[in-house]
Amino acid sequence: MFQRGVLAAGLAATLAGCASRPSAIDVPAAEKLLMTVAALGVQTYECRATAGGAPAWTFVAPQAELFDSAGRRIGQHRAGPSWQHEDGSGFTGTVRARMDAPQPGAIPWLLLAAQPQGPAGVFSRVRHVQRVDTVAGQAPADGCSAAALGTRVHMAYRANYRLTAP
Repeated sequence: MFQRGVLAAGLAATLAGCASRPSAIDVPAAEKLLMTVAALGVQTYECRATAGGAPAWTFVAPQAELFDSAGRRIGQHRAGPSWQHEDGSGFTGTVRARMDAPQPGAIPWLLLAAQPQGPAGVFSRVRHVQRVDTVAGQAPADGCSAAALGTRVHMAYRANYRLTAP
């Protein structure tokens, strides 16, 4: 899915991240950072009719590969939203807070509560996730019309997911 050079450059930039985390998406004070994983992938949108009748791009699902700080692929991020480690452990998330990304065109930063799924493993203890340091991924500004209903687009993005546990 990714070329090695592009992947290495993207991981270095993504894992470098920002020096501080805003309070709008802070995790509970009693939690500790387990790990930060880099995600490289796409945000999928579909052109759909809205309640008002005007077509608009609607978010469908993420599809990304997850990488550790050494650049090794360790899992996937998919619809749900869900995260799954290669050892089979995983979790689903529910958005608790959001804030606009500081970078124009980037998807929002989020705080999600995590619910463990699957067997015990690396991701079993995760209770909260911060999506930060996002780059790109927003829906297109145009191209969704009555003629385009049902069309899907895949917008490239990258982000850091900060995984925390008690």
